[in-house]
Amino acid sequence: MDNSTPTFRGCVLPDGQSFDAQPEQSLLDSITQGGIYWPSSCRSGTCRTCMGQLLEGQVRYEMEWPGLSAEEKQEGWILPCVARPLCDVVLKDPLCD
Repeated sequence: MDNSTPTFRGCVLPDGQSFDAQPEQSLLDSITQGGIYWPSSCRSGTCRTCMGQLLEGQVRYEMEWPGLSAEEKQEGWILPCVARPLCDVVLKDPLCD
């Protein structure tokens, strides 16, 4: 029986940069370990520096209030510093408007 944790695929658009999204760590950690720059500061979900848009996939938070409004969540905004992937994810590069 294989008890290993699955690794999901992550992609940052529009450039299509990819990374391994580890479910046991934050998306921000997975993104930076993949060699992709992503702005960040506090790494606790309060400063919102890392805020980005999730275009595809799902994430979970280990905290009840991750610093986003209900409207922002509905529009797909996430805080990668405290979000963990539940499946493959596609994010919009926060530096591209």
